Amino acid sequence: MADEALVVIDLQNDFCPGGALAVAGGDEIVPLVNDLIRRTEHVVLTQDWHPAGHSSFASSHPGKQPFETIEMPYGQQTLWPDHCIQGSLGSDFHSGLAWTKAELVVRKGFRPAIDSYSAFFENDRTTPTGLAGYLRERGIDTLTLVGLATDFCVAFSALDSIKHGFRTSVRLDACRGIDLNGSLETMLNQMRDAGVTLVS
Repeated sequence: MADEALVVIDLQNDFCPGGALAVAGGDEIVPLVNDLIRRTEHVVLTQDWHPAGHSSFASSHPGKQPFETIEMPYGQQTLWPDHCIQGSLGSDFHSGLAWTKAELVVRKGFRPAIDSYSAFFENDRTTPTGLAGYLRERGIDTLTLVGLATDFCVAFSALDSIKHGFRTSVRLDACRGIDLNGSLETMLNQMRDAGVTLVS
């Protein structure tokens, strides 16, 4: 359908087994995502794209460990292992991903002082990526989200998609989650409550 788009979230090497911030089974979704890409007219990809020394990296905060939480000017921030550094092998899309059909690649997390989970906003919830405007100009009003990780970048993107007025579904079979301290169930419930259609 001309008014629908598939948004593939962060299907990058560092989020797949063997990567710096591997999501268990992250590479298992590649064949299904490729099938969805083949069957969808409009495809958008997001790419986590951090400069070295990014403020969301635990290594940028002496004495802090990955997965600890700190307060940033924009709110709570989970600290991560160094990952998806611009131009690194880890930042590349998974080698099996048939991504060249994508009409747009949205890079996020490139501002050193702020992290970005959502395809639509930085983590301050106000700095836009420009994706919403792009989709509106293209006449797209319905989005299906897939990718990594269900409970972080996929969920934040889905919630913001709803806020922007897009009809939004998440294909859970084409996602994998981190589940940090129960984050998977929390974010699934938040998506349901917001009106995201969860397709298993």
